[in-house]
Parts: sequence; structure tokens; C-alpha cells
Amino acid sequence: MSIGEGAFRSFGGLVALLVVSAACTTAVDPISSARTSAVTTTSAPSASGPPSPVVELGQTVTLEPPADGSFRVRGAYPHVSSECVDAEQPRLEARYPGRLTVTRTDDGSFTLTATLSFERYLEGIAEVPPSWPRAALEAQAIAARSYALASIGWRGEEGEALSTPICATASCQVYRGIPLERPGSIKPWIGAVRRTRGQVLLFDGRPATTLYFSTSNGRTYANEDIFGGSALPYLRGVPEHDDTASPTSRWSVRIGSRHLARFLAREDLWPADRRISSVSGGAEHVRVRGGGTSTTLEASSFRAAINTWAPCLEPKTYPSDRLPLTIPSRWMSVSSANGAVLVHGRGWGHGVGMVQWGAYGKAKRGRSAAQILAAYYGGLRPERFPEPGLIRVQIATGLTLLRIMPSGPGALIDGEPFGPAAAVFDAG
Repeated sequence: MSIGEGAFRSFGGLVALLVVSAACTTAVDPISSARTSAVTTTSAPSASGPPSPVVELGQTVTLEPPADGSFRVRGAYPHVSSECVDAEQPRLEARYPGRLTVTRTDDGSFTLTATLSFERYLEGIAEVPPSWPRAALEAQAIAARSYALASIGWRGEEGEALSTPICATASCQVYRGIPLERPGSIKPWIGAVRRTRGQVLLFDGRPATTLYFSTSNGRTYANEDIFGGSALPYLRGVPEHDDTASPTSRWSVRIGSRHLARFLAREDLWPADRRISSVSGGAEHVRVRGGGTSTTLEASSFRAAINTWAPCLEPKTYPSDRLPLTIPSRWMSVSSANGAVLVHGRGWGHGVGMVQWGAYGKAKRGRSAAQILAAYYGGLRPERFPEPGLIRVQIATGLTLLRIMPSGPGALIDGEPFGPAAAVFDAG
């Protein structure tokens, strides 16, 4: 489940995917290294420096950053075969504060984990543009803090270290560390995190599961209606009228019938040798007809097939420049006209909790962060609550190659001076 699902496609590169992106990133710079050791350096170590350690299975190497510094990380994953046009290989390229640990797993690949203060973690959450109004940023910071504490079941004392790692992807909250370009541009977001330090939404004395998403279809939904499970009193459906500035508030997509037939055929949803003459339907089911064949598809399967294969097989056409996905949401209607399929819809995201573009609109209307949060979370308002001191974030797994370079002198590797070279971890 993506907590901030459907947030944004790109805002000055700040929300460009930095972790695993199999088909929409530029190729990582070559990383040259010797294949005789699991860890090497890119230049000869100094005479007084320690030898480069070899990472055996199950072992961990610890890298401490310079004072107030960080590490720039480049990584590669195993080659992935793809049918996509101009497919590129997954990569990792980012900058992280805090202590890094590299562990060699049973299959010989590497796992990268960062340990940093809870507040520094929140500063690296990449969910909304830092150029947004102050109240919207503060509402997002409090929602992100609350969700993080709820998701890890936090019950500790103020400043206690948290041993269980949290993931860095949309399955938890998207953590991207320090922007590679224009790091100063996130200062408004950092300010929002710091101004709201310790502020959390609570329900029955515990952090609330403050789900959020990008853009609505005019309302939000109760948590059990979307995800099942028990109803949470603070996650009820509410009307939404403030997210109209979103580029996905209302959207339209035109898909050529021949293209559609190819995309559906790749998922075995339509015969590969049949043309499509008409399509109709909406949020639940889609009816496809052509060449003497007719079938009714689950709307979710129809949408998933298009979102998977359209940018893969026709990347110059899909999605359009203003949309994050070819079909951004399930709130849609489908029809046919002039040899094409027309999809009209609203919104982007799962539909539960705070609408991020709605928070933007409410902030523009002068609402405070507390008022914004109360509108989406059943009247809950920020309260003080103990925070962890240190938090572990699992940045990536399955890496076959890692190049880690400190931002300046003073870094340590397993307690010894880092030296002038980058550390290169090679799975061989």
C-alpha cells in the first residue's frame, strides 16, 4: 500500500525517483573496481590508512559521515531483462546524512541501511513540493511524523533509539535523503519539520495512521471501504473542494485502438490478432468489443495493463506530459470515438485521509496546519508526543555494486579514517 500514493510526477526534480527505477532513469555512471575483493577503493589508500575490509556473507561495514556531512551513493542492481522500448537498468543514486551500514546477504548482494535522527529522516521525506504554502508543508510534516510512528508501533520514551528499520519507498513513506541538485531548495520543508517537532495526531493516546494521497475525485473515503479491516473513526469520507489546482483534478487520455489491443494482449486480456472496435465502462468494469469478440474486464485489470505496457511499448506517447500515469486513477469513464479510446477521470491516489492538493488549496485560503489536519482526520489536532532519537531506514536491497563517497574529510569506515578514496563494494 502506498501511503502517499499519487503524490507528484516531478517538481524541479525533487520528486524524481532516486531508488529503483527500471525504465525511467538515465544510466548510472560506470563504476570501475577490482573484482578480487568485496570492498575496494577507487584510489590507493594512504600508508597510514587501514586496508580495505572484505565483506563476507552476513557481515556489515559501517561508514560514519564527516561532522555535519553526508555520503553520496551510487549503486547498481542485477541486470533486468525487459521487453520495453529503450529500457534502462535499475540504479541507485542519492545523498544521505547519518551513518550507513552495508551488509552482505546470503545471495551475495548488498543491503544499504541509514541510521539517523528521526527529525533528519523526516527532513528527507519527499512527498510534496517545498514551494507550497507554509501551512500545507506543516500539515504534511505532522501527517508524515504521525504515520511513521504509527507504522512502527512506536511506544518508546523520548530519544530512545529505534532498532526496527523502516523502508524508504512508497510502501512506507518515500525517503530520498538530501537532493543531489539544489539542496538549499528544500529549506522550506526542513523549516516545516523543525517548527512542528514533536507534534503528532493521536487517537486513543497512540499515533494515528494518517494516510494521505495526492488528488481526490471530489471526496475522500473511509479506510474500510478501500483497504478493508476495521473502521477507524478518524478516517471517514469527507467532501473535497480545494484540490482543483492539481494537474490530476480532472484529466482525459486518448489511446489509439491499435495501441490498446497491443497493451491488453500483453496481459492476455484480449486476443493478439483482434482489433478493438469499441470500449465502454467505468470504475468497476470495462467492456471491450471487436472482430466478433466481446469481453468484460475488471476496471482495475484494464487500468493496470495500460499503465504497465503503454509507457513500456510506446514511451514517446504515454503517459502525457502532465500526467504521472497513463490512467492516473480508478475514478474514470471509458468510451470510444473515431478509432480511439477516450478515458476521462478525476484524481490520483488511494482516496483515504488527507488530500495533499486539498491541503494546498486550504492553505491558500488561509487555513492553518491544525485546521487542515482536523478537516481530514475527524477533528484530530496536533499534540505533543515522545519521539525516537535514532531511526534506521532500509535504503535498498539486492545491490551488486556500491560506490560511497563522503562529502568531506573526517569520515570513518569501521572506525578507521576513510581516506581520500571512495569505498567500492563489489558483489563480484
